[in-house]
Amino acid sequence: MNKGIFYSVGIGPGDPELITQKAVRVLRQCPVVAAPQTQSGEMLALSIAQQAVSLDDKTILPLQFTMCRDRARQRQAHQTAAQLVKQHLDQGRDVAMLNLGDVSIYATAAYLAQLLQDDGYETRMIPGVTSFCAVAARLNISLTDMDTPLHIVPGSSREALTDSLNMPGTKVLMKSGRQLPEVLEQLRASGQLEHSAMVCNCGLPGEQVYADLRDFSAQQTAGYFATIIVKEE
Repeated sequence: MNKGIFYSVGIGPGDPELITQKAVRVLRQCPVVAAPQTQSGEMLALSIAQQAVSLDDKTILPLQFTMCRDRARQRQAHQTAAQLVKQHLDQGRDVAMLNLGDVSIYATAAYLAQLLQDDGYETRMIPGVTSFCAVAARLNISLTDMDTPLHIVPGSSREALTDSLNMPGTKVLMKSGRQLPEVLEQLRASGQLEHSAMVCNCGLPGEQVYADLRDFSAQQTAGYFATIIVKEE
C-alpha cells in the first residue's frame, strides 16, 4: 500500500476569509485533518478552518504540543505527534495539518514535516497569509519602502531582539505577548517605542489594535498572538 502524503497547511492568522483557495482544496481532499490542541481542549486552528470549509466528513486528529522552552520536551512532543500522524499515513491516508499563519514562519508543522521526511514520508507545504502581513494591513501601513530592509524577530528572544533593534529598516517582533514588559522596555531604551505599533489576536475575537504603542498601558495585558511592527520614518 502506498503511504499517504503529509500536507502542512497555512490557514492565515485568524480571519477565515484569508484562507487560500488552495488550502481549502487540500483540506477538502485529505481524509484526515490534524490540528494542535491546547491542554484545555481548544483547537483554534480547527475552529478557523471550519469557518471556511466543511470538515464534517473528516477524521480530526488532535495533536498536543508544549509551550515550554525546554528543547527536550519540545522534541518529545513533536515525535509523539509524528507517530500519531504516521498511523494514518501508513494506511495510505493523506493528512493535512493546520498551521496558523504561514507554514514557513515559526511553524509547528515544519518540525513534524522534517521528522516525517527523515523517515521517508512525502511532505508538501501549502503557504498561508503571514500574521505580520495581516497586522500591517490592519494598521493600514506598508512594511517596506523600495530600499527598506525587513527583519523578522521572535519577541521571546531577548538577545535576538537587542541585536535586531540596532539594525536599519523595519522590525517585526513576533509573538511578543508573554515578554511584553521586557520588549516595551527595550523599545523605550532604544528610542523606538514612538515608532512602534501592535496588534493582538489579529483577525480573531478580542482583536486589539494599537497604532501607537505608547498608548498601551502598563496595566494592560497582551496574549500570545501579539505582533509588534517597528517602522521608523
